Amino acid sequence: MDEVTVIVAHHERATLRVGDVFLKIDADRTRTDDEVEAMALAPVPTPEVLWRKPSVLAIAAVPGTALGRLGEPSAAPPAAWAAAGAAVRKLHDGPLPPRTGRAGRDLDELVSELDGECEWLVANGVLPADLVTRNREVAEAALRPWTPVFTHGDLQIAHVFVDGDEITGIIDWSEAGQGDALYDLATLTLGHEEHLGDVIAGYGTDVGLDVIRAWWSVRSLLGVRWLVEHGFDPAAPGCEVDVLRSRM
Repeated sequence: MDEVTVIVAHHERATLRVGDVFLKIDADRTRTDDEVEAMALAPVPTPEVLWRKPSVLAIAAVPGTALGRLGEPSAAPPAAWAAAGAAVRKLHDGPLPPRTGRAGRDLDELVSELDGECEWLVANGVLPADLVTRNREVAEAALRPWTPVFTHGDLQIAHVFVDGDEITGIIDWSEAGQGDALYDLATLTLGHEEHLGDVIAGYGTDVGLDVIRAWWSVRSLLGVRWLVEHGFDPAAPGCEVDVLRSRM
């Protein structure tokens, strides 16, 4: 009998694995609708949708192994990281999807949220003021106009699966939509700066490295409170707090 494995679970959503099937349960059913739509449009390998019911999406496991995980060294070779960069470029060159994704949030709204999180982090003694201030300065480079592309919106390395140097699937598309290309590249390389050159080589064009580094600061500053409130540890080695410290 197949065991049920809890992949992630919190009050917003849960993902379970039973054999070769993943069950995604989401309190906001529109996210599963958005995910199915994005996977159908994406010009890169995505999981097979097996069935859908209100608030539940069943998808088939993709072959291969994850490119890595935040906070852990990646065993994937440089060619696999380059292949990931090439896949991201193919996605960004694809036709624009109809909706705006997480990587395309309104700039004024993002600035307001970022400043609010910085204030909360300092006021509650979660992070030292100088660490927050320095990363808020670095983050400024990301807060600029951008040309919209088809973005994944949550392109963590755990969402990119490889077999050797071949991309076999990209999962978790609920945040996909029009957005900033460099947001995806920053998310993919968050906590794995040593592989940024490989990703850019596969992506195949010049990009603003200062903007990618700025998105590392933005994502980490915005993520700390959410991670703490949902039972995760942003101060684990190699994770968000370490990313912020690396900007000092």
